[in-house]
Amino acid sequence: MSNEESQPAPRWVTDHESGHSEWYVQRFRSLAAQGADLEGEARFLDAILPRHARVLDAGCGPGRVGAALHSRGHSVVGVDIDPILLAAAKEDHPGPVWLQADLATMDLSALGESDPFDAAIVAGNVMTFIAIGTGSQVLRRIAAHLKSGAAIAVGFGRDRGYDISTFDIDTQEANLTLEHRFATWDLRPWTIASDFAVSVLRTP
Repeated sequence: MSNEESQPAPRWVTDHESGHSEWYVQRFRSLAAQGADLEGEARFLDAILPRHARVLDAGCGPGRVGAALHSRGHSVVGVDIDPILLAAAKEDHPGPVWLQADLATMDLSALGESDPFDAAIVAGNVMTFIAIGTGSQVLRRIAAHLKSGAAIAVGFGRDRGYDISTFDIDTQEANLTLEHRFATWDLRPWTIASDFAVSVLRTP
């Protein structure tokens, strides 16, 4: 049995009923049409990136974050396990490369993307949608595609079944260093009472 065949399915797959992905795509298309600000995560990462950086959008969904980074001049590869979300990304946001893979097992060199990345972003509560118990594995696979000293920006809500203390253990097990933590993508100060966490990790 291959590694992918034995890998537990992400919670994005197991916890949602049929039609959820289509609803998710339409939700963000509607927000974009209404003029909502959907680029906060991209602004955050752009502020700590060199110009024309190579960025991995891990758990890219329908592509809003990767597209915003691409519009700022970065080279973006987005990865997601959901083919419906990826189809929307390709339709709505030409420019970045959109690839299908499970973050826990991804090998982008096998998909034609062998060059290491300057940074990665893991937005949209992605870490709460991976398979339970695979946090350190996902972080290791992301880090394996990055340059030494690269940043990984990770944001998720604390009310979604993935505790911040578990994330910190997963970070340590993945041999990553926690460099900064904020309560929001717009840099509000972190406290233990914050209901959202934005963490900046560094590869060795």
